[in-house]
Amino acid sequence: MKESAFSPTEEFALEQDNRDALGPFREEYYLPQGIVYLDGNSLGMLSKRAERTLMDSLNDWKRMGIDGWTQGERPWFYQAERLGACLATLVGADPDEVIASGSTTVNLHQLASTFYQPEGKRTKILADELTFPSDIYALQSQIRLRGLDPHEHLVLAASRDGRFLEEDDIIACMTEEIALIVLPTVLYRSGQLLDIPRLTEEAHKRGIMIGFDGCHSVGAIPHRFSEWDVDFAYWCNYKYLNGGPGSVGALYVNRKHFGRLPGLAGWFGSDKEKQFDMELSFSPAQTAGAYQIGTPHILSMAPLFGALSMFEEAGIDQIRQKSLQQTAYLMDLLDEELADHGFVIGNPREDARRGGHVSLEHPEAARICKALKDSGVIPDFRAPNVIRLAPVALYTSYHDVWRAVQILKRIMEEQTYERYENKRGVVA
Repeated sequence: MKESAFSPTEEFALEQDNRDALGPFREEYYLPQGIVYLDGNSLGMLSKRAERTLMDSLNDWKRMGIDGWTQGERPWFYQAERLGACLATLVGADPDEVIASGSTTVNLHQLASTFYQPEGKRTKILADELTFPSDIYALQSQIRLRGLDPHEHLVLAASRDGRFLEEDDIIACMTEEIALIVLPTVLYRSGQLLDIPRLTEEAHKRGIMIGFDGCHSVGAIPHRFSEWDVDFAYWCNYKYLNGGPGSVGALYVNRKHFGRLPGLAGWFGSDKEKQFDMELSFSPAQTAGAYQIGTPHILSMAPLFGALSMFEEAGIDQIRQKSLQQTAYLMDLLDEELADHGFVIGNPREDARRGGHVSLEHPEAARICKALKDSGVIPDFRAPNVIRLAPVALYTSYHDVWRAVQILKRIMEEQTYERYENKRGVVA
């Protein structure tokens, strides 16, 4: 039996916190007293810096009115580009390849409408059966808009076990009928990290463009989209990046595609020098900024300036290192303390294949989540049987992880979860 690098004692957890180089960032966040928050892969917590930069924008509006578009510390007219440059360092892109804009699904619609060009035999989109449903809805819509049948023209790579995807199986689906591939970087249930460079290389060998949904990886895992030659990507900024509920999303477009006319044109995709010429002919920006559609959501962007400043200071590589350490520690504790309670760890154990959360499976998952929440641990439930637990490097302590497992152990030993209905809430 492999010897563990961890100890199940509380003293060990406290010792790890004392050694944690990222530990001081915890003081930057508003964390509810006595609560262990392990749902940062669904909605990250508010930081004091994010609060300040939001208030800065409100004060600019209060003081300057419409002049806030061009004056102040962060003129609104250029906010999307400035945030794009900050985000670019997290995904391995040039600053002009990333723009903060829209939302996850809106950005997917934009990118699919641009890069899905069915022609001849190539009329199908390849996705996977484990992806987040909103992506499927958008791709089905894009296929219908071209007069095609999604049942025939949307190919879903199958999972062998309902948890993971095998890259070989995805590659086998890359036939001469595929016009576009859209895949997640990390699977939202199981936390599996796909081999993005390999999948991109195999798609391009076959003349297929490929894009990725980075919602469950950006801010937790370093990417090198430009180096890997990914065609496009899109993600939300309210999970690991702590931009706030409904925060503006972001997208990446490889510079080799600059100059391509966006599928969904709008005035904020204009060359900024010409935008207010009010001409009826569209002059798109020669950057990822061309893929903006409408006026930026300034107050939804503002918290990101504060939130992202900490990622710049901490460094995404150090964040990833701690994330891997904490998820490994969490799994070790679950193995040690809860082996007899019917749990299955449904995420990859290997560091290279694991995202930022632990996927804990149990037939009573919904009611266990309710019991955890009432006991001061905030988890995340995903149907049909998954408890997602996400230690977030910038504000989750090792002691938090230890406490969460002790509380879960008590819930199972005392069977307090039986007081609850095994059914998810309206918002899971």
